[in-house]
Amino acid sequence: MIEGIYVDNIMMHSETRAYPVEPQISSGVTLGSESIYRYGLRESSYPTLSLVEEITDGLGNVIPAGHYELALSDERNFLILIQSKVAVAIMPVFLVEVDMSEYSQIKDKKSLKKQQKQQKEIAKTNAKRAKQGMPPISDEDEIYQEASIEYIEKGNYYLIKYERGDVRAWAAIKSN
Repeated sequence: MIEGIYVDNIMMHSETRAYPVEPQISSGVTLGSESIYRYGLRESSYPTLSLVEEITDGLGNVIPAGHYELALSDERNFLILIQSKVAVAIMPVFLVEVDMSEYSQIKDKKSLKKQQKQQKEIAKTNAKRAKQGMPPISDEDEIYQEASIEYIEKGNYYLIKYERGDVRAWAAIKSN
């Protein structure tokens, strides 16, 4: 069998390459350097509440279905439904719980040393990233957050639960 009569040469096909073509990025923009990635706003620090159907209260006010951020006011008196950075509804909180179990670790010497070590590592990494022109790493830990809504048929109201980190709060909306 003579080569090339029955078996095609792999280099004859334009789609098949034995090695990548240089440069691999044809647009000249590397991944992660676009402004949407470099200068984009960070994610919200509020849990997301999804309403499947609209909610009406006894006064005729309507909260349309959609996705909302659920925030707790600074005084912990109200839960605020936010959509596109605009407050849609403010609901009074009837119960707030704060978990105090992890506060003892804040003043513990062992945990303070561990935290200082982590801060030094983050500072080193950020210095290396700054040399390369990359944005710094934030030292914030991810915080557990959850928002939920439930219809209580017995009392004809919606129960809204807010949980972020060690704080839990509950509010209610009376329905028609």
